[in-house]
Amino acid sequence: MIVQQPSLSNSVRWLQIQTSSDLDLHSQLKELIPEQQERLKKIKSEYGKVQLGNITVDMVLGGMRGMTGLLWETSLLDPDEGIRFRGLSIPECQKVLPAAKPGGEPLPEGLLWLLLTGKVPNKEQVDALSKELRSRATIPDHVYKAIDALPVTAHPMTQFTTGVMALQVQSEFSKAYEKGIHKSKYWEPTYEDSLSLIAQVPAVAAYVYRRMYKNGERIPMDDSLDYGGNFAHMLGFDGPEMQELMRLYVTIHSDHEGGNVSAHTGHLVASALSDPYLSFAAALNGLAGPLHGLANQEVLLWIKSVVDECGENITKDQLKDYVWKTLNSGKVVPGFGHGVLRKTDPRYMCQREFALKHLPNDPLFQLVSKLYDVVPPILTELGKVKNPWPNVDAHSGVLLNYYGLTEARYYTVLFGVSRAIGICSQLIWDRALGLPLERPKSVTMEWLENHCKKSA
Repeated sequence: MIVQQPSLSNSVRWLQIQTSSDLDLHSQLKELIPEQQERLKKIKSEYGKVQLGNITVDMVLGGMRGMTGLLWETSLLDPDEGIRFRGLSIPECQKVLPAAKPGGEPLPEGLLWLLLTGKVPNKEQVDALSKELRSRATIPDHVYKAIDALPVTAHPMTQFTTGVMALQVQSEFSKAYEKGIHKSKYWEPTYEDSLSLIAQVPAVAAYVYRRMYKNGERIPMDDSLDYGGNFAHMLGFDGPEMQELMRLYVTIHSDHEGGNVSAHTGHLVASALSDPYLSFAAALNGLAGPLHGLANQEVLLWIKSVVDECGENITKDQLKDYVWKTLNSGKVVPGFGHGVLRKTDPRYMCQREFALKHLPNDPLFQLVSKLYDVVPPILTELGKVKNPWPNVDAHSGVLLNYYGLTEARYYTVLFGVSRAIGICSQLIWDRALGLPLERPKSVTMEWLENHCKKSA
């Protein structure tokens, strides 16, 4: 049934709301896949030779920015609008996706359903999916032993990725491939692996946190809680606001189209028919880089350095001086700028709204608000930055810090748990659509010189 959402006053979008009594996500997908396979065939046959743009030398040398080269169904990033999950903006998702309580933040399980089916689920479907994920969340002992083999001082992302790799021995896709499964069925064991992986990463991530910071005291899953609430609980945070924050955090960090380092890495590795565990572990290693997921760690550390040097009640003029000092020392101000976006990140804005609602007087939040006023004009004045506005990383650390999760080195692991939902959703569709091995052409500087001389 198609119904218009009257609450979305600023949207002319029509949403497909689930009215089916079918609570099984797998059967929903099974119905959708044939029509999407036909759709892809039609695009290839009718538009296969249509050009999508010209490739310049700048693109080749500049990290392939602006180069259209991937199919990614689950989300699309608009430079001016921000991310849309299956066509829905973050504010729209907050309004239409089921929540744990009236007016609360969206449940990540609802977003998973949306990313996989393109449909907004009802509460019963989300509750059924939540129950299924809990049933898949048991962690084999060897996973804990693999993590325990590392020094407790190892970076949290190193420990987390080790845990994900240790889970790989249970891969249904690997077993099915060894037995000679037909390629038309690849998506089914991929689905099994993906849902199990999504279900298990919060427990693995929580174990890393408790091992590093809480004397290794493991907290078992609570069968009465949803995905985000359980993650907060297993970390050791049972306050209702922290559980709401974790639901929001996981939802908004889940997917950001396919070209970012972690998503692209997961897609690239999976294109070799590596199973979801291998592919997601590779994605996590990309996420661990300072220019990608590690940035959320850097933001809070930088903000705390401002407080240590200037105090919590720093004026905007003092803050300007500190920002210039940072830039003149050859460093960047973490949390500002984005490879695609050309406006303030909507993921920043929804976290700001959360802070205004729950912690308006927190000194670090007030400092973040001052940075929002101070940093963009300075970066604009520099003239080197295409996007001077804050991104998702500029805010998340301050919220986590307020509720007691103060260990900044751990923050990228939270990002990694979230990203499992987006990467695995698209990976299921990669296999369902039969997407091929990724193999772009590379060239040398000599080739570029010769080609450009001939073209001149």
